[in-house]
Amino acid sequence: MQFKDYYDILGVKPDATDAEIKRAYRKLARKYHPDVSKEAGAEDKIKEVNEAYEALKDAERRGEYDQLRAGGYRAGDDFRPPPNWQGRQGGGGFEEADFSDFFESVFGRGAGAARGRSGPRRGTDLQARITIDLASAFSGARERITLRDPVQGERTLEVKIPAGIEPGKQIRLSGQGNPGSAGGPAGDLLLEVGVREDGRFKLDGQNVIAVVPITPWEAALGATVKVPTLAGEVELRVPAGSNTGSKLRLRGRGWPGKVAGDQIVVLEIQTPRAETDEQKRIYESMASSFDFKPRG
Repeated sequence: MQFKDYYDILGVKPDATDAEIKRAYRKLARKYHPDVSKEAGAEDKIKEVNEAYEALKDAERRGEYDQLRAGGYRAGDDFRPPPNWQGRQGGGGFEEADFSDFFESVFGRGAGAARGRSGPRRGTDLQARITIDLASAFSGARERITLRDPVQGERTLEVKIPAGIEPGKQIRLSGQGNPGSAGGPAGDLLLEVGVREDGRFKLDGQNVIAVVPITPWEAALGATVKVPTLAGEVELRVPAGSNTGSKLRLRGRGWPGKVAGDQIVVLEIQTPRAETDEQKRIYESMASSFDFKPRG
């Protein structure tokens, strides 16, 4: 039996914090999940990643593992548990049913015992990711996703996306994970939601930023213009003397939530080209009428 370096598997240092270990695990779980990964050996890799995280996420198990690792073991070294090593209080209690012999030799034969139990056992959870439009995330939608996993094969689910979901948040679909055994309930599906970039709007926390073009005369004299929001067009008063980069606030027109965010409108003055003699004379008249030195 070979020693496993769980820190190396997760790509973290031995002094990594719990938060760093969790982030590393989530990153690798997304990379090698059968639903999204096209890499060879992804199924074996995700099992290895799950086992490493199971070993390190619990303070007591991690302490036991560190105690062994301090003996100078490195990945691939021949390993035998030290004499009188009990491991994890004699074992027991792991949900995952496919841990390695090394894991069971270190932490007890809880996984093996779980496989041999006759009682009901909950199925394991699955993880997947869906990417939706910003408008769908704002107003809510129903999306179809196709899952492919080695246990249940290919299946299609319809998912209700709640209005105002933030990028990176998870939706838990109860009972859509792997089936249980001996009459136990199925696990859940943890669906991470990604949001595509939108050319008109940008999220900034609960606020939505939109760049709105205006004409020089609208900026100089003031005007009421139509402005797009995620909930539809609204009218906005542009004050006289506005400049490119001026910011106006539409309260409550941002991202929905317990307290809705605002929409921040960034003005951008666009100058028309002088293509006719008359248009050129207008610009020449402006140049002679204003004592304006923007670089002065």
